[in-house]
Amino acid sequence: MSVRKATVIVYRAGWVAFFALVLLDLFAGLPFDRFWVWSPALLSLAILVGASVRSRRMQRDNPREAVEVGVPVRGRWSALNSPADRTPSHGTHGYGQTYAIDLVAEPAQGARPGFKVLWPVVRRNRDFPAFGEPLLAVADATVVHAEDRQRDHLSRNSLLAVLYLLIVEASLRDIGGVRRIFGNHVVLDLGDGVFAAYAHLRRGSLAVRPGDRVRAGQQIARCGNSGNSSEPHLHFQLMDGPDADTAAGVPFRWRGLEVPGNGETFTAPDNTVPDGRPTP
Repeated sequence: MSVRKATVIVYRAGWVAFFALVLLDLFAGLPFDRFWVWSPALLSLAILVGASVRSRRMQRDNPREAVEVGVPVRGRWSALNSPADRTPSHGTHGYGQTYAIDLVAEPAQGARPGFKVLWPVVRRNRDFPAFGEPLLAVADATVVHAEDRQRDHLSRNSLLAVLYLLIVEASLRDIGGVRRIFGNHVVLDLGDGVFAAYAHLRRGSLAVRPGDRVRAGQQIARCGNSGNSSEPHLHFQLMDGPDADTAAGVPFRWRGLEVPGNGETFTAPDNTVPDGRPTP
């Protein structure tokens, strides 16, 4: 086990210990001063800050050139949390997300339900055009991780639901690790130390399994709403290792298409390759 992986485990264990001590204090009382309840939380926060500082330093001192890959979707989509506007794009270097991008399907203006303050609190996944859309391999690659057993939950695109996501759900999922944050996901080995991660996949939609060789443009899964997700969308990123717990983000550019900024729509050509065979 690497030092970085061990540090991540200690980080999560610190939060588990903190919440356990809080519950113990509420229901049974503590045999020691309450000050010590905060010690595991402070340890976890110190690890988080240290990891963030280290990642910023690495990004500054060892900048990487963007890796050119294909577009992981087809048709008309919009970008959210794009690295074209800022890095880290999701506000954190954790989970290899420095250059990650979120994509939501917008087949026509107004086709995707917008954010509501009060009602409806949640929506069904089939109300969103991204749900069930095919996701494509961005390069010839080997599948190193694939899972799709987690359920697709309801949307979190109202004020109450977003608050629940940010304050409660996201914290618990962070303790659960990559699997609970990414939900159903696939990781592809593109070669040369570069790996592509696709997160929030639809339950039961995998078309590949670990060890498979895939061709650029081959369908590997379908878009879903599993994991730490507010609505059906694809979270896509490149990283320098197969484990998002220890990997650093890698910048990317799309072949034949500019990486869009936040809120920008784009239309990706249909480059689907059936079953990994080249199109005639």
